[in-house]
Amino acid sequence: MTFEEFAMARLPSLLRYAVVLTGDRDLAQDVVQEVLARAQVRWRRISGADSPEAYVRRMVLNEYLSWRRSWAARNVHAVGERLVDLDDARGGVRDHAQAVVDADDLWARLAGLGRKQRAVLVLRYYEQLDDDAIADLLGCSPGTVRSHASKALKALRLGSERQNRIHAEEIS
Repeated sequence: MTFEEFAMARLPSLLRYAVVLTGDRDLAQDVVQEVLARAQVRWRRISGADSPEAYVRRMVLNEYLSWRRSWAARNVHAVGERLVDLDDARGGVRDHAQAVVDADDLWARLAGLGRKQRAVLVLRYYEQLDDDAIADLLGCSPGTVRSHASKALKALRLGSERQNRIHAEEIS
């Protein structure tokens, strides 16, 4: 497979992955563009790997974790992109408006997480990787992965509880 064929076939998937990592479509496009530019130069070596797509996905993850170019990259804001746009398979949602509100709320809470915590959640729940595989990708121990996941989930739960409390106060 040539680089052009790979890029044409996998670009939508790589962009969705980067959007979930960054929470921002524009930043995701920048990350994927940077990665694909580097991948094209190294394509002969990458195409010889067992899974070129896995190799490029890891490049996307590493680029996201080391992105330092602008203030916006360090302060992720959930603007424009919605989980429902990313094939959020929560079938049976009856109230579309509530689904959008819930997705926006989740994006806002995800944006408040640290980079590694967010990366661990994306790799665990979006990419369906186990702790050992995540640890290998992030260059840390499986215990550190579990710690990041635990702290991230705790922060998400606390944010949800705060929102529920505020909503209850507004109603009464």
